[in-house]
Amino acid sequence: MGALKVFILAGEPSGDALGGALMAGLNREAPDVTYDGIGGPLMQAQGLTSRFDMSELTVMGIAEVLPKYRHLKRRIAETAQAVIDTRPDVLITIDSPDFSLRVAKLVKAGSDIRTVHYVAPTVWAWRPGRAKKMAKVIDQVLALFPFEPPYMEAEGMECDFVGHPAATVPRATAAEQAAFRAHHGLEAADPLVLVLPGSRRGEITRMSPVFGQALGRLAQTRPALKMVLPAAGSVVDLVHNEVAKWPVAPLVLDPTGKDHDAALTEKRIAFAAADVALATSGTVSLELAAAGTPMVSAYDLHWLSRAIISRMVTTDTGSLINHVTDTRVVPEVVGKDFNVENVVSAMEGLLAGAEDQRAAMELTMDRLGRGGKDPGLRAARAVLGRLG
Repeated sequence: MGALKVFILAGEPSGDALGGALMAGLNREAPDVTYDGIGGPLMQAQGLTSRFDMSELTVMGIAEVLPKYRHLKRRIAETAQAVIDTRPDVLITIDSPDFSLRVAKLVKAGSDIRTVHYVAPTVWAWRPGRAKKMAKVIDQVLALFPFEPPYMEAEGMECDFVGHPAATVPRATAAEQAAFRAHHGLEAADPLVLVLPGSRRGEITRMSPVFGQALGRLAQTRPALKMVLPAAGSVVDLVHNEVAKWPVAPLVLDPTGKDHDAALTEKRIAFAAADVALATSGTVSLELAAAGTPMVSAYDLHWLSRAIISRMVTTDTGSLINHVTDTRVVPEVVGKDFNVENVVSAMEGLLAGAEDQRAAMELTMDRLGRGGKDPGLRAARAVLGRLG
């Protein structure tokens, strides 16, 4: 094989991080590699010129996608045609299945280009039929979790567990945590609560009012309670607007104008410096596990999305910690049960003790590859190892 041509797609920040690490691995293992596709700043730093701004694809939920459907459909068609026209050695799609798998379907219909999808669909949680459907357009899956390959292989796809990037994140030292608290005047915080209302605009506007009221209720009986809320740069203005309505004000970590690496480091330290967290359910739970900070996990969807998706769920937990360890130690407040009273009750229980959860978080990190090879390098080798 001569110079390797890779067409690579990501649709949101988490996918950009996976893509950037994978590309770093490919750059190391295949020095003549060239890229085309769509991605964010981390992928662009590894050599990608994005065909359009990745943020166009960062939507979630049926109700949220519908208003943008025609535009997304056009982007899907033009991206697939670009893949067919440029004839890469491999198409790598990263998460964002509403976009990625539709592109892969069109590419397979018009070519024999090899397709790799990074992040297995959560068929163990809902809509198990997705694996069979996906097998028609995807040749190889790169899985983040060790229990996923059998689901993919059962439908005829090649699948490699490559580890989860959360397991590689170093935990902030006690000195770093103390310095963070001192810098922000949080030495006397008891407890210090990390608040994570989500990274998407729809999530934040849906979750924030209940989070704010529940934390205000907790603060009435805990006058030394303080909160810190790390905000993504793309939604920081919305976060400021939402928390201005809360009965108690959190410290918002605003990355605007800060060096990217410095902002990420401060966020990582904040995760570890907190005593407990109230988090919108998602992969952020693994960041909390890496930091060793116990959490209450909460989630709600737009009522239409909730009504449809609730009929497709096949598991009693949405927590990745609970899934990886086959426990139910992370308390969850979701769907119709997501209200102020239930969030307060769950947080009270968490503050009373969380040793079981801490043990489960350590086990999670071990099972996701802590101490092993970098997941981006493992992913790169998995892709290269299966190319003809």
